[in-house]
Amino acid sequence: MTVALLPPKMDFVFKRIFGNENHPNVLISFLNAVLNPVDPIKSVSLKDTTIEKSHLEDKYSRLDVKAITNKGEHINIEIQLKDEYNMIKRSLYYWSKLYEGQLENGENYQKLSRTICINLLDFNLLNHDKFHSVYRLKDCETNEELTDVMELHFIELKKMKDVNRVEEVKTKLEAWLYFINQPDSELVQELEKVEVEIKEAKAELVRLSGDRKERERYEKRRESRLNEISALSYAEEKGAKKEKIEIAKNAIKNGFDNETIIKLTGLSLKEVKEIRKEQN
Repeated sequence: MTVALLPPKMDFVFKRIFGNENHPNVLISFLNAVLNPVDPIKSVSLKDTTIEKSHLEDKYSRLDVKAITNKGEHINIEIQLKDEYNMIKRSLYYWSKLYEGQLENGENYQKLSRTICINLLDFNLLNHDKFHSVYRLKDCETNEELTDVMELHFIELKKMKDVNRVEEVKTKLEAWLYFINQPDSELVQELEKVEVEIKEAKAELVRLSGDRKERERYEKRRESRLNEISALSYAEEKGAKKEKIEIAKNAIKNGFDNETIIKLTGLSLKEVKEIRKEQN
Protein backbone atom coordinates (compact mmCIF):
# COMPACT_ATOMS: atom_id res chain seq x y z
CA MET A 1 0.00 0.00 0.00
CA THR A 2 1.34 3.43 -0.99
CA VAL A 3 1.72 5.82 1.96
CA ALA A 4 0.30 9.32 1.47
CA LEU A 5 3.09 11.88 1.39
CA LEU A 6 3.29 14.45 4.15
CA PRO A 7 2.91 18.04 2.88
CA PRO A 8 6.21 19.97 2.61
CA LYS A 9 4.20 23.16 3.20
CA MET A 10 3.79 22.19 6.86
CA ASP A 11 6.65 23.83 8.77
CA PHE A 12 7.58 20.60 10.58
CA VAL A 13 7.95 18.70 7.30
CA PHE A 14 9.72 21.59 5.57
CA LYS A 15 12.31 21.80 8.34
CA ARG A 16 12.86 18.02 8.34
CA ILE A 17 13.69 18.18 4.62
CA PHE A 18 15.43 21.53 4.09
CA GLY A 19 16.96 21.84 7.57
CA ASN A 20 18.38 18.32 7.55
CA GLU A 21 22.12 18.00 8.27
CA ASN A 22 22.19 14.72 6.36
CA HIS A 23 21.02 16.42 3.16
CA PRO A 24 22.86 19.79 2.93
CA ASN A 25 22.70 19.79 -0.88
CA VAL A 26 18.92 20.13 -0.70
CA LEU A 27 19.16 23.44 1.18
CA ILE A 28 22.13 24.65 -0.88
CA SER A 29 20.23 24.02 -4.10
CA PHE A 30 17.11 25.74 -2.77
CA LEU A 31 19.05 28.81 -1.56
CA ASN A 32 20.91 29.16 -4.86
CA ALA A 33 17.56 28.93 -6.65
CA VAL A 34 16.03 31.68 -4.47
CA LEU A 35 19.01 34.03 -4.22
CA ASN A 36 20.49 33.40 -7.68
CA PRO A 37 23.93 34.63 -6.53
CA VAL A 38 26.76 35.43 -8.95
CA ASP A 39 28.99 33.31 -6.72
CA PRO A 40 26.87 30.27 -5.84
CA ILE A 41 26.63 29.02 -2.26
CA LYS A 42 28.87 25.98 -1.82
CA SER A 43 28.17 24.94 1.78
CA VAL A 44 25.89 25.74 4.71
CA SER A 45 26.06 25.42 8.47
CA LEU A 46 22.66 24.72 9.98
CA LYS A 47 21.49 26.23 13.29
CA ASP A 48 18.74 25.02 15.66
CA THR A 49 18.21 21.71 13.89
CA THR A 50 16.47 19.94 16.79
CA ILE A 51 12.69 20.00 17.07
CA GLU A 52 11.56 19.76 20.67
CA LYS A 53 8.24 18.23 21.69
CA SER A 54 7.24 21.59 23.17
CA HIS A 55 7.74 23.21 19.76
CA LEU A 56 5.43 20.68 18.10
CA GLU A 57 2.62 21.26 20.58
CA ASP A 58 2.92 25.04 20.94
CA LYS A 59 0.70 26.60 18.29
CA TYR A 60 2.68 29.85 18.40
CA SER A 61 6.18 28.36 18.13
CA ARG A 62 8.22 28.79 14.95
CA LEU A 63 9.97 25.95 13.13
CA ASP A 64 12.20 27.99 10.83
CA VAL A 65 15.27 26.84 8.94
CA LYS A 66 18.31 28.86 10.00
CA ALA A 67 21.68 28.62 8.33
CA ILE A 68 24.99 30.38 7.70
CA THR A 69 26.47 30.05 4.22
CA ASN A 70 30.13 29.60 3.34
CA LYS A 71 30.14 33.35 2.53
CA GLY A 72 29.05 34.17 6.09
CA GLU A 73 25.48 35.11 5.18
CA HIS A 74 22.88 34.55 7.90
CA ILE A 75 19.67 33.11 6.47
CA ASN A 76 16.26 32.41 7.93
CA ILE A 77 13.51 30.56 6.03
CA GLU A 78 9.96 30.65 7.36
CA ILE A 79 6.88 29.02 5.85
CA GLN A 80 3.45 30.46 6.68
CA LEU A 81 0.15 28.77 5.82
CA LYS A 82 -2.28 31.48 6.93
CA ASP A 83 -2.33 35.24 6.56
CA GLU A 84 -2.10 36.78 10.02
CA TYR A 85 -2.08 40.30 8.50
CA ASN A 86 1.34 41.09 9.98
CA MET A 87 3.72 39.32 7.60
CA ILE A 88 5.80 42.32 6.52
CA LYS A 89 6.37 43.67 10.03
CA ARG A 90 6.87 40.12 11.31
CA SER A 91 9.57 39.50 8.72
CA LEU A 92 11.30 42.80 9.55
CA TYR A 93 11.22 41.93 13.24
CA TYR A 94 12.78 38.49 12.77
CA TRP A 95 15.33 39.93 10.34
CA SER A 96 16.35 42.49 12.98
CA LYS A 97 16.69 39.78 15.64
CA LEU A 98 18.84 37.66 13.35
CA TYR A 99 20.99 40.67 12.42
CA GLU A 100 21.39 41.97 15.97
CA GLY A 101 22.03 38.48 17.34
CA GLN A 102 25.33 38.22 15.46
CA LEU A 103 27.13 40.53 17.91
CA GLU A 104 28.13 40.10 21.52
CA ASN A 105 28.31 43.20 23.76
CA GLY A 106 31.16 45.51 22.73
CA GLU A 107 31.90 43.83 19.39
CA ASN A 108 32.54 45.90 16.26
CA TYR A 109 29.61 46.58 13.91
CA GLN A 110 31.89 45.62 11.03
CA LYS A 111 31.38 42.00 12.08
CA LEU A 112 27.70 42.17 11.09
CA SER A 113 27.10 39.99 8.02
CA ARG A 114 24.57 40.04 5.21
CA THR A 115 21.26 38.81 6.62
CA ILE A 116 18.45 37.37 4.52
CA CYS A 117 14.89 36.35 5.44
CA ILE A 118 13.01 34.12 3.01
CA ASN A 119 9.25 33.89 3.57
CA LEU A 120 7.32 31.11 1.85
CA LEU A 121 3.63 32.01 1.96
CA ASP A 122 0.61 29.85 1.17
CA PHE A 123 -1.51 32.96 0.64
CA ASN A 124 -1.39 36.12 -1.47
CA LEU A 125 0.32 39.05 0.23
CA LEU A 126 1.45 41.61 -2.34
CA ASN A 127 -0.62 43.43 -4.97
CA HIS A 128 1.02 42.08 -8.09
CA ASP A 129 1.19 38.81 -10.02
CA LYS A 130 4.84 37.93 -9.35
CA PHE A 131 5.30 34.92 -7.10
CA HIS A 132 8.80 35.98 -5.96
CA SER A 133 9.54 39.47 -4.66
CA VAL A 134 12.85 40.74 -3.26
CA TYR A 135 13.35 43.87 -1.14
CA ARG A 136 16.50 45.74 -0.10
CA LEU A 137 17.34 49.23 1.20
CA LYS A 138 17.42 51.75 -1.67
CA ASP A 139 17.18 55.49 -2.23
CA CYS A 140 13.60 56.51 -3.00
CA GLU A 141 14.55 58.85 -5.87
CA THR A 142 17.63 57.39 -7.54
CA ASN A 143 17.01 53.72 -6.67
CA GLU A 144 20.66 53.60 -5.56
CA GLU A 145 21.22 50.71 -3.18
CA LEU A 146 22.43 51.71 0.28
CA THR A 147 23.57 48.19 1.17
CA ASP A 148 22.80 44.56 0.40
CA VAL A 149 23.19 43.60 4.07
CA MET A 150 19.41 43.50 4.40
CA GLU A 151 17.31 41.37 2.05
CA LEU A 152 13.72 40.15 2.38
CA HIS A 153 12.15 37.58 0.06
CA PHE A 154 8.43 36.87 -0.22
CA ILE A 155 7.49 33.76 -2.21
CA GLU A 156 3.72 33.43 -2.72
CA LEU A 157 2.95 29.81 -3.54
CA LYS A 158 -0.62 30.42 -4.72
CA LYS A 159 0.67 32.65 -7.54
CA MET A 160 2.45 29.73 -9.20
CA LYS A 161 0.94 28.84 -12.57
CA ASP A 162 -0.33 25.32 -13.15
CA VAL A 163 1.91 23.46 -15.61
CA ASN A 164 2.01 19.84 -16.69
CA ARG A 165 5.31 19.40 -18.49
CA VAL A 166 8.94 19.78 -17.39
CA GLU A 167 9.57 21.98 -20.42
CA GLU A 168 7.20 24.59 -18.93
CA VAL A 169 9.26 24.89 -15.74
CA LYS A 170 11.52 27.86 -16.45
CA THR A 171 13.80 28.04 -13.38
CA LYS A 172 15.20 25.89 -10.58
CA LEU A 173 13.18 27.95 -8.10
CA GLU A 174 9.96 27.09 -9.93
CA ALA A 175 10.95 23.42 -9.79
CA TRP A 176 11.42 23.62 -6.02
CA LEU A 177 8.11 25.40 -5.53
CA TYR A 178 6.24 22.76 -7.52
CA PHE A 179 7.81 20.16 -5.25
CA ILE A 180 6.72 22.09 -2.14
CA ASN A 181 3.21 22.61 -3.51
CA GLN A 182 2.50 19.16 -4.97
CA PRO A 183 5.24 16.61 -4.22
CA ASP A 184 3.18 13.65 -5.48
CA SER A 185 2.29 15.19 -8.87
CA GLU A 186 3.35 13.70 -12.19
CA LEU A 187 5.28 16.90 -12.88
CA VAL A 188 7.45 16.40 -9.79
CA GLN A 189 8.01 12.77 -10.76
CA GLU A 190 9.42 14.06 -14.06
CA LEU A 191 11.46 16.77 -12.32
CA GLU A 192 13.09 14.12 -10.13
CA LYS A 193 14.64 12.64 -13.27
CA VAL A 194 16.47 15.84 -14.17
CA GLU A 195 17.00 17.57 -10.79
CA VAL A 196 19.15 15.45 -8.47
CA GLU A 197 18.48 17.57 -5.36
CA ILE A 198 14.72 17.36 -5.86
CA LYS A 199 15.08 13.59 -6.16
CA GLU A 200 17.01 13.63 -2.87
CA ALA A 201 14.35 15.79 -1.18
CA LYS A 202 11.56 13.55 -2.46
CA ALA A 203 13.34 10.44 -1.15
CA GLU A 204 13.61 12.05 2.30
CA LEU A 205 9.92 13.02 2.15
CA VAL A 206 8.99 9.42 1.30
CA ARG A 207 11.11 8.19 4.21
CA LEU A 208 9.46 10.67 6.63
CA SER A 209 6.00 9.78 5.38
CA GLY A 210 6.58 6.08 5.98
CA ASP A 211 8.05 6.52 9.48
CA ARG A 212 5.40 5.97 12.17
CA LYS A 213 7.11 8.16 14.77
CA GLU A 214 7.62 10.99 12.27
CA ARG A 215 3.95 10.83 11.27
CA GLU A 216 2.96 11.03 14.94
CA ARG A 217 5.14 14.12 15.35
CA TYR A 218 3.63 15.59 12.21
CA GLU A 219 0.10 14.99 13.54
CA LYS A 220 0.97 16.79 16.79
CA ARG A 221 2.28 19.74 14.83
CA ARG A 222 -0.69 19.69 12.48
CA GLU A 223 -3.10 19.77 15.42
CA SER A 224 -1.31 22.72 17.02
CA ARG A 225 -1.34 24.63 13.71
CA LEU A 226 -5.04 23.91 13.23
CA ASN A 227 -5.69 25.27 16.72
CA GLU A 228 -3.80 28.43 15.81
CA ILE A 229 -5.77 28.83 12.57
CA SER A 230 -9.01 28.24 14.45
CA ALA A 231 -8.10 30.90 17.01
CA LEU A 232 -7.20 33.36 14.25
CA SER A 233 -10.44 32.66 12.36
CA TYR A 234 -12.45 33.23 15.53
CA ALA A 235 -10.67 36.54 16.12
CA GLU A 236 -11.34 37.57 12.51
CA GLU A 237 -15.03 36.69 12.78
CA LYS A 238 -15.32 38.55 16.07
CA GLY A 239 -13.64 41.61 14.57
CA ALA A 240 -15.88 41.49 11.49
CA LYS A 241 -18.99 41.21 13.65
CA LYS A 242 -17.89 44.18 15.75
CA GLU A 243 -17.38 46.23 12.60
CA LYS A 244 -20.87 45.32 11.33
CA ILE A 245 -22.39 46.39 14.64
CA GLU A 246 -20.62 49.77 14.47
CA ILE A 247 -21.92 50.29 10.91
CA ALA A 248 -25.43 49.41 12.09
CA LYS A 249 -25.20 51.89 14.99
CA ASN A 250 -24.12 54.67 12.67
CA ALA A 251 -26.86 53.78 10.18
CA ILE A 252 -29.48 53.93 12.95
CA LYS A 253 -28.21 57.35 14.05
CA ASN A 254 -28.61 58.53 10.45
CA GLY A 255 -32.20 57.31 10.21
CA PHE A 256 -31.76 54.22 8.02
CA ASP A 257 -34.56 51.65 8.17
CA ASN A 258 -34.03 48.03 9.26
CA GLU A 259 -34.15 46.58 5.74
CA THR A 260 -31.41 48.92 4.51
CA ILE A 261 -29.22 48.17 7.54
CA ILE A 262 -29.59 44.43 6.94
CA LYS A 263 -28.43 44.91 3.32
CA LEU A 264 -25.50 47.05 4.46
CA THR A 265 -24.25 44.73 7.20
CA GLY A 266 -25.58 41.23 6.62
CA LEU A 267 -26.92 41.21 10.18
CA SER A 268 -30.23 39.50 10.92
CA LEU A 269 -33.44 41.46 11.61
CA LYS A 270 -33.30 40.29 15.23
CA GLU A 271 -29.74 41.60 15.63
CA VAL A 272 -30.63 44.96 14.07
CA LYS A 273 -33.66 45.32 16.35
CA GLU A 274 -31.51 44.56 19.41
CA ILE A 275 -28.95 47.19 18.39
CA ARG A 276 -31.73 49.69 17.74
CA LYS A 277 -33.17 48.97 21.21
CA GLU A 278 -29.76 49.58 22.80
CA GLN A 279 -29.46 52.89 20.96
CA ASN A 280 -32.75 54.19 22.39
